[in-house]
Amino acid sequence: MEKGKKLSALLLAIALLFGLAACSGSGGGNAGTESTGGTKPAGTSSEGNDQAADTSKFVKISYVVLGDKPKNGQFEKVLAEVNKRMKEKINAELEWKWVEWADWQTKYNLLLASGEPIDLITIGTDWLDTWGNAQRGAFKPLDELLPKYAPQTWKEIPEEDWAESKYKGQIVLIPENDYTQWVNHGFFYRGDWAKEAGITEPIKDWEGIGKYLQFIKDTKPDVIPWDAVASTSIWGGFVQSYTDMLELPMSTGYLPVFAAKSYDEKYTAASPVFEDTFVKFAEMMKEWADKGYWREDVLNNKNDTRASLRAGLTGMDQHHTQTFSGLRVTMDRDQPGSELQMFPFARTRGNNLLELSITHGGTSVGARSKNPERALMAYDLIRNDEEIYHLINYGIEGVQYEVKDGKRVQPEGYDETRDSFYSNFWGGRVDKFEIPSVNTWDQIEETLYAEYDKIKKPYPYGQFVFDKTPVEAELTAITQVTGEMGPAITYGKAGDPAKAVEEFRNKLKTAGYEKVLAELQRQLDEFKALMEG
Repeated sequence: MEKGKKLSALLLAIALLFGLAACSGSGGGNAGTESTGGTKPAGTSSEGNDQAADTSKFVKISYVVLGDKPKNGQFEKVLAEVNKRMKEKINAELEWKWVEWADWQTKYNLLLASGEPIDLITIGTDWLDTWGNAQRGAFKPLDELLPKYAPQTWKEIPEEDWAESKYKGQIVLIPENDYTQWVNHGFFYRGDWAKEAGITEPIKDWEGIGKYLQFIKDTKPDVIPWDAVASTSIWGGFVQSYTDMLELPMSTGYLPVFAAKSYDEKYTAASPVFEDTFVKFAEMMKEWADKGYWREDVLNNKNDTRASLRAGLTGMDQHHTQTFSGLRVTMDRDQPGSELQMFPFARTRGNNLLELSITHGGTSVGARSKNPERALMAYDLIRNDEEIYHLINYGIEGVQYEVKDGKRVQPEGYDETRDSFYSNFWGGRVDKFEIPSVNTWDQIEETLYAEYDKIKKPYPYGQFVFDKTPVEAELTAITQVTGEMGPAITYGKAGDPAKAVEEFRNKLKTAGYEKVLAELQRQLDEFKALMEG
């Protein structure tokens, strides 16, 4: 896939919560200079610095990641191997800290607001409220530290990418700019069941998905058409399918309230919630609920939808293209002949698929870190030492993987329950060290990637940082409204759709919707002047 060009309620006083709005685009950048496992220890010296960094004192470095902590003991074994090398190279040890998926939005922001001395932490400007946390002083400025303590990273990230990593003129994050991926969302459905339903062409809209789910409801009594969980917000996907609006790097909680009007009018603020599209969405979701496409108690459902799909107990899942590329192979094994397919939300109109921001993933240093220098040295090793990179991302060779014909395969005797490993390191992956997996669908590039390349548009908001200071209280109130009413509307449990939408809109207006819209437009006008002169 061609790499994209880079441009990129709980406590009222702490943080806005935000939903899983559909991410979209392809990321990546110019891969840095090739290096090997013989990489010089990070931060021992750098161009323009005569003195080596002081590593005489042993320190522990925390790294906060998103995800459920693995329970089979393999992660600890891999991290021990990583730390042998960390001790040797920089006299430090990594401690992985997990923000688990249950109520992750709240936990992540509370952690940053708690005063805990975090060293390294995963960030994402389009899903982890990075700019809002930067505004609250959560991250340490890195301009003076990077050249000395992460010299290889500093050298390999180009100036224009560092420009997209700044808040008020200071670098506050290290972008994951050299990793190619598509994370635009969509529905995953079984191709074999679709064919049984008479669906022979790729599904291109939500009506087609409804036809597929109805077939399952009618013919497969032991299967829940979509074993959905209400924590998954799909409104953003509906917006992408039925409007030309663009997602903006700002959060309004469970579902997006604000957007840009279109790619041609990328500096014009709009709201899909106040369009007829939202009524159509609410009506369709009420219809799906009434037809029994998901559980009656969907608002309390905690099941693992993906596990149910793999077990043949549900017919649909929802996530992004990178997930699909691996899940297709898994389903071929778990449900032979299932021919898993993906309906990307952007397919319906094809007007608003954006390349991925280079700051969709990345790493920051906590403002209260006690060892920011050593933290950056550790990061420089994770990103640029091939041996450590492979350990962090793939595990131990011979246990978690082997390389055959240039691809990662599972060793003979591999047992998923016993041997599986993941670290959820999404803060600095680089193409130069990636080893393709045999568990990635070998037709992904010629199918979905090729489709995306025909309609993708450059990401326009890489340097747009919404300053919510003038409307902080209003945004918090709006976020509370979306959290209170969003799940019920999304899953058809809010009663009459038209009345629910009217009530929702009225509550948004009371919360300060008009004020936020005006402030957003003012800042977009300023951003337009900056970008276009």
